[in-house]
Amino acid sequence: ASCMQYRLAVRDVKTLQILQLYTCLDQIQYIEWSSDSLFILCAMYKRGIVQVWSLEQPDWHCKIDEGSAGLVASCWSPDGRHILNTTEFHLRITVWSLCTKSVSYIKYPKACQQGIAFTKDGRYMAVAERRDCKDFISIFVCSDWQLLRHFDTETQDLFGIEWAPNGCVLAVWDTCLEYKILLYSLDGRLLSTYRAYEWSLGIKSIAWSPSSQFLAIGSYDEKVRILNHVTWKKITEFEHPATIANTKTIVYKEVEKSPSVETERLSFPPTRALASSLFSTQSKYDISQVPVSLQYIKPVADRANPKMGIGMLAFSQDNCFLATKNDNIPNAVWIWDIQKLKLFVVLEQLCAIQSFQWDPRQPRLAVCTGNSKVYLWSPAGCVSVQVPMEGDFQIVSLSWHSSGDSMVLLSKDNFCVCYLEREEV
Repeated sequence: ASCMQYRLAVRDVKTLQILQLYTCLDQIQYIEWSSDSLFILCAMYKRGIVQVWSLEQPDWHCKIDEGSAGLVASCWSPDGRHILNTTEFHLRITVWSLCTKSVSYIKYPKACQQGIAFTKDGRYMAVAERRDCKDFISIFVCSDWQLLRHFDTETQDLFGIEWAPNGCVLAVWDTCLEYKILLYSLDGRLLSTYRAYEWSLGIKSIAWSPSSQFLAIGSYDEKVRILNHVTWKKITEFEHPATIANTKTIVYKEVEKSPSVETERLSFPPTRALASSLFSTQSKYDISQVPVSLQYIKPVADRANPKMGIGMLAFSQDNCFLATKNDNIPNAVWIWDIQKLKLFVVLEQLCAIQSFQWDPRQPRLAVCTGNSKVYLWSPAGCVSVQVPMEGDFQIVSLSWHSSGDSMVLLSKDNFCVCYLEREEV
């Protein structure tokens, strides 16, 4: 699905043919599929309205108007039949049922980066709350929205919550001014507290491994710390220095090369295809000899949200690799071998990393850097792919299809779908 101001287009993934075209009441600011892909919600935050469309019954439609309460966020519940709307100033979360048209209210949700978290099986929801200058967590049963547990957290200013994939442990972390991560069981017991240091900027990002065995914590001190699920103690920490000295680490460096054009093909005026190939630079990867010095940027210390520390991290689906980005070294992706707990590969790009995401089916990482190329890494090697689009197509984010056979590449104004041929095993 994609939106163009007022209009929502639903396309076939394989042919990109438009299957449905819906017109909304205002400019669409957010879209989200229901878990079973039968409904799609369109949020218009400026108007405080959510519209829901059905794929099976195009004539059926639903409008949710929050009125004077306003709207700042909207999302589906895991069953795909309830919508959770957060009102302005985080006064409440309204739970709307598409089946019974009933409404439930959750008071005092906290305005933070990640304040709602569902377990992977869709049975429970955790909500971060703030009342009387204290942080609380409420755990609800998603089937009937009954409160299961309510407890206060030992945080100064709670910043985010995230369930382990197995739904047994909830990670709660504090603002970056206070290095603290707390791990709670489903019944609200505090299992462990972890603090790496004090009196300095703390946690910037976290990621659970798909097996729930590891919790990776990215910090402002340019390190990733890995906690284990048995004792919740640190088993190792990964540093991100500007110089790669270990000879066992492979460093792939992106280099540009000008395209070669056969003189017989030259014509005037040049064809559009020839003109684009003349002026587009291709790139490939060279393996650098270690030691390698990476481009290091010293952060501006007197500004908020300094560009330093581990801003992005993600585990591969098979738990074998962890990809990280240190914001001080914006052009590099670090890939760690989780079985050996060692640095495996560094990708050194010509431009700053905008986004990366693992293939959901195999250990293959896709990276984009704000230009018209997509970069793919797997244990077999590394490749740079030029997207054959006319004009200036700068890829700022990407998203894999659940099958791993294709991915969507997004620029500011356009998108394209990249199809990958799967190898026969």
